[in-house]
Formats: sequence, structure tokens, C-alpha cells
Amino acid sequence: MRAIVLSEKGGPEFLQPADLPRPSPGAGQVLIRAQAVGVSYAETQIRAGTLPFPLPLPAVLGAEAAGEVVEVGEGVDAKLLGSALAGITGGVGAYAEYVLLPAAMAAPVPDGLSPVDALAAAAPGAIALGLLHRARLEGGETVLVESGGSSVGTYLVEHAKEFGAGRVLATTGAAAKRERAERLGADLVLDHGTPAWTDTLPDVDVVFESIGGTAARRVLDHLTPGTGRMLTYGLLSGEPAAITAADLMDRGVTVTGCSGPGWAGEVFGTHYPAMLDRLATGRSRAYVDRTLPLEEATQAHRLLEERAVMGRVMLIP
Repeated sequence: MRAIVLSEKGGPEFLQPADLPRPSPGAGQVLIRAQAVGVSYAETQIRAGTLPFPLPLPAVLGAEAAGEVVEVGEGVDAKLLGSALAGITGGVGAYAEYVLLPAAMAAPVPDGLSPVDALAAAAPGAIALGLLHRARLEGGETVLVESGGSSVGTYLVEHAKEFGAGRVLATTGAAAKRERAERLGADLVLDHGTPAWTDTLPDVDVVFESIGGTAARRVLDHLTPGTGRMLTYGLLSGEPAAITAADLMDRGVTVTGCSGPGWAGEVFGTHYPAMLDRLATGRSRAYVDRTLPLEEATQAHRLLEERAVMGRVMLIP
């Protein structure tokens, strides 16, 4: 089968086409003939070696794929054969013509929804839904969505008021993304490309934190004392949030790390199919910047690193 293999960490040029044996599903797995493969910014960081991630090389990157089930493993209902599923691999293996998915981490693509649109929205939308549920908005709070032009941030901005936010602030690094965030409901958009962007940040009640590094520490100064809460889920800066227990004690605020197996089980077991239902019923939408052939994975990574896209970049095997 055709696949894209990373032989060593470094630039996008280390992603190279290769012919590999078709995998066979193990217990609890399905094998799909991929019709769409998602590419994420985190995968560019994994490839470059800037995001901590255990990755024996050579490896096939990719965590998201959608397509037709062609084989099922032990314990999986054979009725799934021939159906269209979208799901996550558990970390790697999606940049390929055939992809293994844990059946528990996959969901049916609703009728009338293309595999590209389903996959483009499902994972980032599910993460956003998980964050909004975890934030437990009570109504009227001011929330900050860092990286409001990212794949997850877009859905946070779009749906925050639906979940009870009174005012939505966002950050972006490009004018076009700022304009879209405003169209989706952001009341104020700041440029996080400016080193001192936190100096102009109003007080906020809830922060969806995806930048990490020292910026996260500075944002704490603007959290409502006693009730303010930060949900951290990303590392756009390449560094974890520079926050200590003493920082929290001084302010009486909380930081919740939205990661790990329990979090993944909630997001992909509950919110992933819920997001697909939202798409099918018109309560949300897919944001696809472009599709590229599988063999152009290198170009996909370059586009993401250059911040040259306004939606998901999808590979088509």
C-alpha cells in the first residue's frame, strides 16, 4: 500500500512516499480504505521533534482517517464491513492508503456527509465540545480562546456563547483569522504574535489555553480571583504552560489539564459522534482549506507551519 514514512525527525522533506505491507486488524480494530486523512499542526511539531511524543522511527504519522471498512478484527461486529467510519488511530499510522482504527475510537459517517467534511470537523469539534463541557460555564462569563483561528479554537469561538459565555475574547496571529473570529462571534480579538499581547487583555473568567510557555503565566494575572479557571490543552509555543502551584495559590484560581487517557476517552467516545451529529443536522460546519494527494504530505506540513491556511488540510490517498 502507499504510505508516507518519516525516517528521521527534521524538516517536511523527511516525509517520503513508500510502499508498505497492508496492515491487518487486531482485536478491537477495523481496517479502512482511507478516503480522507487529516493533518494537524501538532504533527508538524512531532515531525520536527519540538513536541514531546514517543515515536520510534521510521514511522507513519497521522492520527485521523475516514473511509470504508474493509476488514474487522476479533471482537468487532462484522456488520461494519462496507460502512464509512471516521476515527482516530491513537497517534500514528494515518498517512496511508489503508489505516487501522480502534473500533471504540471510530464513529459512522452520517448519510449525506462527505468523509472529508466529517473528518475535518470531528476531532477538533469534539475537543472543543469537551472543553466547553469541562469549563462548566454558568452563564454570562467572559472567556478567552487562545489561538481562536486554529482548528479547535474556531469551534470554541463559534459555540462558546451557545454554552453560556457572555463575552468571547480570542487571539489569532493573522488578519484573516481575526476577521473570521469576529464573524463567528468574538467580541474582541488580540494578536498573540505581539510579545506583549497579554498587557491589553481585559479580566476574564475562563481561559481555553493552547499557547503554553510564559504567556500562560501572564494570562493568570487577568483571571478572576477565586473563581477563574484555565483549561490547558495545547502547546503552540512548543513549551508547557509555565505555571506553578504557588501561582495558583496566590490567586485562588484553577488550571485543568485536558489531556491523557481519561480525557481522550470522553472526547472521542462521547463528543466525537456528537460532533458528527451536529454536522449532519446543520448545527456546526466543516472548515476545509484544501485537499491534497497523499503524496503531497510534505506540502501540507509546510502550509501548516507557514500559517498559510484558514481551515483543515486534508490528504486524499
